[in-house]
Amino acid sequence: MRVGVVALQGDVSEHVSALRGVGAEPVEVRRRDDIEGVDGAVIPGGESTTISSLLFDRGLDAELVEMAESGTPIWGTCAGMILLASEGRGDVERTGQHMLGLLDASVERNAFGRQRESFQAPVEFDGFDEPFEAVFIRAPAYTEVGGGVEVLSEFGGGVVAARDGPILATAFHPELVDDERVHEYFASMVDG
Repeated sequence: MRVGVVALQGDVSEHVSALRGVGAEPVEVRRRDDIEGVDGAVIPGGESTTISSLLFDRGLDAELVEMAESGTPIWGTCAGMILLASEGRGDVERTGQHMLGLLDASVERNAFGRQRESFQAPVEFDGFDEPFEAVFIRAPAYTEVGGGVEVLSEFGGGVVAARDGPILATAFHPELVDDERVHEYFASMVDG
């Protein structure tokens, strides 16, 4: 199973390593040609406005939308979660940030505070027997989700993991901990 990791900015190498750990063949995606033939894609955490700008400048936005429409699994972590949402609140709305609109949700950037308020906490994740030790770095949260969206995890009054068909979003960074369960979850969506 080949999984494209959008390699424009952010936690690219960490996702590549974690995906290898669950038996996937990661492919770094920088141009439209790189995404051909992948079975799934990951939009990593990083700076959402930078990733968004580069995605749209390089035409990768259209490729990702086309993939999602054909049922190809796409996972966004932190900044990627912001980009997947259909509507932005607060800073996202004020900056006019481009979004992919692949998951029916309203998102708020930095929902738990800025960089200095970053933290790690156990979160319940639907289907996991034990809590997942989640790393929140300037993390977003979904403040509202549409009726077809499955909420997988809530924390601090917001939705921090959600799924809408082939689209998965997490506010936290599973690639930064020694626990492969969320990567395994996504791999099972791709292997499907």
